[in-house]
Amino acid sequence: MNIIKPRIRGFLCTTAHPKGCALDVQQQIRHVVENLVPTAQKGPKKVLVIGASGGYGLASRITAAFGYGADTVGVFFERSSVKGRTASPGWYKTAAFTDQAKQAGRYVANVNGDAFSDEIKQKTCDIIERDLEQVDLVVYSLAAPARQLPDGKTVRSTLKPIGKPFTGMTIDFNSGELRQLSLESATDEEVQDTVKVMGGEDWELWIKALAARHLLAPGCGTINYTYLGSEVTWPIYYHGTIGKAKEDLGRAVGVLRGVMATVGGYAHLVVMKGLLTQAASAIPGMSVYLSLLFKAMKSAGTHEGCIEQTTRLFNTQLFGDGELRVDTEERIRMDELELAAEIQEYVKKNWSKVGASNLFELTDFEGYRQAFLEMHGFGFADIDYDEEVEFLIDIPLA
Repeated sequence: MNIIKPRIRGFLCTTAHPKGCALDVQQQIRHVVENLVPTAQKGPKKVLVIGASGGYGLASRITAAFGYGADTVGVFFERSSVKGRTASPGWYKTAAFTDQAKQAGRYVANVNGDAFSDEIKQKTCDIIERDLEQVDLVVYSLAAPARQLPDGKTVRSTLKPIGKPFTGMTIDFNSGELRQLSLESATDEEVQDTVKVMGGEDWELWIKALAARHLLAPGCGTINYTYLGSEVTWPIYYHGTIGKAKEDLGRAVGVLRGVMATVGGYAHLVVMKGLLTQAASAIPGMSVYLSLLFKAMKSAGTHEGCIEQTTRLFNTQLFGDGELRVDTEERIRMDELELAAEIQEYVKKNWSKVGASNLFELTDFEGYRQAFLEMHGFGFADIDYDEEVEFLIDIPLA
């Protein structure tokens, strides 16, 4: 038992609060339950989520389980509590999801390990074959900094511009101070490595492994989440190394449409709105952009988090009655609220005006910081963070 407080170092929080993480999961479940529509009965019943412990992956798993009554297999790579340290947020959130799903009578299987490896792919296939026979939806939502290739070499992703250096502002979580960050242009090798880690190759390998074992049910679909963002962030994001990885997802989805067609299924890239992530806080300019975006969208009543996005995606797009809202590249667009003219006008008008004297007036940095704390289980009004809490929590692993 310990009193657990947030320990923020730069862009990282090195602690997580188990009760706060559990409350976050409970709130997401409540949103799903309260926002069901009649078409929910059309939804998936056996779902594999790769990258299932946080962000859009966890939200997808919650939406499937509590919106559609789905049995789920989740793959993730999280840290349990060791040597007096708290576990990672994703560990605690998966534990909370597992408890809630089992109480609701749902099947849950958790696989903790390197999703890039053949070992974890085959282990997951074994579980599906044994317990579910087949799956009818595969969600790929993996965010990893590095990947070990079959030859043993480890490649790492980078968040860098391409062609020329980039300088932008970031906001210190603790002090609210604006600081300038500069990044050198990426080398060709860094671009290639980023594509290897964050592009579409591993998504292809997962689907092909499932198909080879006949684990894709008739009509099965697969989705992967991506982000395009605003023009103001393109120099570092869409036109940078991460953008090249996103381009590769477009290549991969073309290949996977052919694979999924063999079972009468589908493959989609889904463009989501900008949200706080661990990586986003370290990208020059992104904390300023997201703080402005949060301000504008909350004022307009259109702000959404991960669970609001996935619930709307499942209910109105993937399993709704209407036509898909796709762009010219056949990507499902869920970022239309972010890119609304009045929202982007506010962002662009104030992009170069943000400074120490008007940070809290022009932006919602307080909300941005709150989202960062909640991601780690902190900042919830209903939790007494001065109380001791048990941080040694087990997850039943397959």
